[in-house]
Amino acid sequence: EEFKQAETSAGYAKPMSAEYQAKQAALVAEHIKKQDIVITTALIPGRPAPRLVSAEMVDSLKPGSVLVDLAVERGGNVEGARPGEVVVTPGGVKIIGHLNVPGRLAASASSLYARNLFAFVETLVDKKEKTLAPNWEDELVKATLLTKDGAVVHPSFQPQPA
Repeated sequence: EEFKQAETSAGYAKPMSAEYQAKQAALVAEHIKKQDIVITTALIPGRPAPRLVSAEMVDSLKPGSVLVDLAVERGGNVEGARPGEVVVTPGGVKIIGHLNVPGRLAASASSLYARNLFAFVETLVDKKEKTLAPNWEDELVKATLLTKDGAVVHPSFQPQPA
């Protein structure tokens, strides 16, 4: 029942009871030790970030596992996270505490999208002749082809019978 009241009408998290937090911590502890990467994002407006991942939970992770604390600027969800740093624990777990992650993503996301688009378009070109030469049988071409020779060819865009 308390879970249903876990957020405000604006969609922000609200502080939960100590009993609820203990149950949640036990559940998280069981799941976290099986993961290779964990990303935490919990923030409560006007308060420090809630501590969701304890040092014991961090220690339960396999060497090479990664924790990304997106709330590090407000105190962090992960014990041991440091703002602006990547911490490697003695057990070989990385705790990433980058500042302003949204500001870091725009350039990376744009670059990744551009590389993906280039890689797709590159498959449509005959490099030797330097002409457009799509392979109409290619799986990716088939999946993205909407029209061909004046006709709608993609099944999802076929006119529906009346």
